[in-house]
Amino acid sequence: MSTACAKTIISGVELTAAQALWYDRESWPLFIDGLRSIVSVSGEPPLVGSSVVWQSTPAGRGEVRETVLSYEPGVGQELEVEDRAIAARQRVHFLVVDGQLRVELELDYRLKSSNPFRAVTDWLFIRRAQSESLQRTLTAFRLELEAQREAAAAR
Repeated sequence: MSTACAKTIISGVELTAAQALWYDRESWPLFIDGLRSIVSVSGEPPLVGSSVVWQSTPAGRGEVRETVLSYEPGVGQELEVEDRAIAARQRVHFLVVDGQLRVELELDYRLKSSNPFRAVTDWLFIRRAQSESLQRTLTAFRLELEAQREAAAAR
């Protein structure tokens, strides 16, 4: 397995507001990198056992299935993630340190292809691309939270 990770620090945002946005499926297209639309929902996300199937943008991953493996309110969640190219475990972790919110996103993945150069390709290209995608997600998430905070302050 390979691991990709990203993190962001957000000032002036409450943990509850961050988690409300993170688990709001209607908001996912605003910040999840490559997500075009939700296809189906089973169960009650973010609760354990629930799942969401989503479709990527045309140049993206295709259909992606996420199933909740663990969920701890105020802390984070672990998902089983699968698309046509990878099988993975994805974890999001929320932590407040000195009044700032730290959000970490980690993806432990296995490539499905049987290409003999898979390990080299992963090391040179795929792991970096996965990490960059996670970082784009967290950056967009931070920007959306900051925009919500500013809109609430303006009211």
